[in-house]
Amino acid sequence: MERLTVELGSRSYPILIGDGLLGEIGRHVAPLLKRPRTMIVTDEHVAPYYLDAASAALAAEGVTVSSLVLPAGESSKSWAGLARLTEWLIGEGVERSDHVIALGGGVIGDLVGFACSVVKRGSAFVQMPTTLLAQVDSSVGGKTAINVAAGKNLIGAFHQPALVVIDPTTLATLPRRELGAGYAEVVKYGLIDDADFFAWCEANGAALLAGDGDARHKAIAHSVAAKARIVAADERETQDIRALLNLGHSFGHALEAETGYSDRLLHGEAVAAGMVLAHQFSAANGLCPPEDAARVRDHLASVDLPHSLASAGINSGGAALAAHMAHDKKVRGGKLPLILTRGIGQSFVTEDYGLDAVSAFLDDR
Repeated sequence: MERLTVELGSRSYPILIGDGLLGEIGRHVAPLLKRPRTMIVTDEHVAPYYLDAASAALAAEGVTVSSLVLPAGESSKSWAGLARLTEWLIGEGVERSDHVIALGGGVIGDLVGFACSVVKRGSAFVQMPTTLLAQVDSSVGGKTAINVAAGKNLIGAFHQPALVVIDPTTLATLPRRELGAGYAEVVKYGLIDDADFFAWCEANGAALLAGDGDARHKAIAHSVAAKARIVAADERETQDIRALLNLGHSFGHALEAETGYSDRLLHGEAVAAGMVLAHQFSAANGLCPPEDAARVRDHLASVDLPHSLASAGINSGGAALAAHMAHDKKVRGGKLPLILTRGIGQSFVTEDYGLDAVSAFLDDR
């Protein structure tokens, strides 16, 4: 087992990474509890695989478990989903010192985290991510939210978990498409500020997706360590350090909005296309070598991830996509900070380009 820490002073918390940890969840959660009970929230895809095992591991440590199984997919990350979950938690008699376990992917983690941030003005929770995307990104850092009609993650809060437990063996039951969507977030860490890690992805990404356990563990541990470092330096995204984690997301969220946050385009797939667009926009404006932008596109294409508007199933004009970007939660003073790049591993934040320039660029894609 590998142990990392998100260093946030008195709110620091550990991240545990290791094969078989799901079957040991009780041993790690029980010491956190003020009373021997907890609640597990999961979804209809994950529950048949892992809910019984997690419940049994907790029961073995004398912990009483109740559980809620929600519909899978982005539809649960909504006002209706939040209402259902918070009412259930209150009905279960949740206390502030209880630790609700989010067992699932990014939707479950975001929803449970947000619910716990508001129920009784804040209760504790544990992240037990079962998808690659959640393991390398969304389970760490305390960003929690739901989606609304105007855009993705616009209603939310920063609420850090008490513990993150990552068992890479849960990826064995993940559909290939979901695995690929998570891999896009792995690639992102190389593109932000680690050109050597991007080169590692180019050499090992196909093996990771094919099931290589060592490659998966390396990717998860490296990504989590990178995110923990960034979160510790800029927890609430006030210094443009944590904002770099949004590489590809401003473009990607617009693509998700255009597809109605549906299964037509998974979040990680949108991020993959968004990262290509960010590099191409940078190249078009003389910031990034065109060969670097091509290298990013070619690698994502080689692992069957969306790498253009067409491959993402988008045929809308630039104005429609730019209009979605105008609702981005990062807009400040009417300007949208974009994460652009001077080359692979050289991302930066800028407000030098308006949405009209973005719209014109997207019209040419």
